[in-house]
Amino acid sequence: MDISGQIAVVTGAASGMGAATAKSLAKAGAKIAAIDLNLEDAEKTAAETGGRAFGCDVSDAAAVEAVFKEITTEMGVPRIVVNCAGICPASRVVGREAPHDLALFTKVLSVNLVGSFNVLRLAAAEMSKATPVNDDGENGVIINTASVAAFDGQIGQAGYSASKAGVVGMTLPIARELARFGIRVVTVAPGLIETPMLAGMPQEVHDSLVATTIFPKRLGKADEFADLVKHICENALINGETIRLDGAVRLAPK
Repeated sequence: MDISGQIAVVTGAASGMGAATAKSLAKAGAKIAAIDLNLEDAEKTAAETGGRAFGCDVSDAAAVEAVFKEITTEMGVPRIVVNCAGICPASRVVGREAPHDLALFTKVLSVNLVGSFNVLRLAAAEMSKATPVNDDGENGVIINTASVAAFDGQIGQAGYSASKAGVVGMTLPIARELARFGIRVVTVAPGLIETPMLAGMPQEVHDSLVATTIFPKRLGKADEFADLVKHICENALINGETIRLDGAVRLAPK
């Protein structure tokens, strides 16, 4: 798909991989709708990209429906949707004080998995009614963000790993379903990316994480995630797949 001129919705656009993705797609000519619970920082991303910002909890059905109605009415039908919104709290199943808080587990699934599906379902509904943008009959592409934790999650990551494994698990069946509408569905599973989520870690923790990476021996960069997203948008043959972006890292148990 030619990115230039397309409406691109990016969730989690206030910082990290979401902000980098919004800027990369804008540079390629897309018109950005930046969604984040943190509206103030989403507005900063929108200002840098010449787009619009929307404050929204991605797991809230009514709120996201209202945002998509506004986007389609005022900007047009989104042809690119990138789900970057997510949270990563850690908790052991059996803690020192009590068992894992069930509300916390539910919240992680709600934001990371349900939130991604919520945005995806609404985006797909709009794309399915649109006119194809090229000779392939392509109507749009939806890119979700999983994590290498979906495959080798660490101790304390039960909720996070489960949520990201769910994102991986829904990729192929949804890609198969939406193929008749010319909509591609792809997931990226980043490894250790230098984002605000990992900011402020002690040097020894940073070094131990880097040590598990095969090559290159460093944390990934948000721009590298954004570069992959851009390529997925432009390469119509990438569909129904989860792509690890991780320097061949395999996470240790803890």
